[in-house]
Amino acid sequence: MSRSARLFDLLHLLRSHRRAVSGQALAQQLDISIRTLYRDIASLQAQGAKIEGEPGVGYMLKPGFVLPPMMFTPEEVESLVLGARWVSQQTDAGLAAAARSALARISAVLPAEQRHELEASALLVAISQTGPRGQSADPEPLAQTVAPELLRKAVRTERKLHIAYHDAQGAASRRTVWPFALAYFERARVLMCWCELRQDFRYFRTDRIASAEMLEARTPQRKQALLKAWRLTLAPEKRFTILPETDSL
Repeated sequence: MSRSARLFDLLHLLRSHRRAVSGQALAQQLDISIRTLYRDIASLQAQGAKIEGEPGVGYMLKPGFVLPPMMFTPEEVESLVLGARWVSQQTDAGLAAAARSALARISAVLPAEQRHELEASALLVAISQTGPRGQSADPEPLAQTVAPELLRKAVRTERKLHIAYHDAQGAASRRTVWPFALAYFERARVLMCWCELRQDFRYFRTDRIASAEMLEARTPQRKQALLKAWRLTLAPEKRFTILPETDSL
């Protein structure tokens, strides 16, 4: 963990306590030594954080301090983007504008690498219950065999996947695919890929993926290029819509 990320986690911990919390308890939660904790507290105080307390007594953060730049885990960035995309399309104009504004504010204070992750996120919101080219969601979704974290990481890091898949008729196949987006429907998730076997775009219900292995090889094309190419294949009479179309979210 980087030092800036550790400082942000320390602030988060202090904010979660309304009363003074001992240095030892903070150090244990952060998995750092007590000496490192004292240095981190001194560093935050030097940057303007109103942290009151002392060794043996405990520490408490007074409200009103934000540490720039903000630090988020990749999963936190993805959840922020996905939530904002849903709000921007499924609520009223005021909340939609607020969601876009919130993301813009967050993006402005993120480090460059995390800003790119936010802007290039390929987690999409689907506004109908039918999947690509008429695939429909089952009334009750099946159990997820493959960890969703693995699929999101493959999309985020642009790595190939080798998957074992069972279609709606139960036919099994093995594919090497280039995942470029993950679409969230009301009752299902769909992994959108370029399939090396079919040499075309294919869509895989995540609850029908029996196993998945993330390969070392990266996809030959970036996920944004694949997403753009996929959009061009959509027929004029779209059976479903993947959101958003704008660059702002």
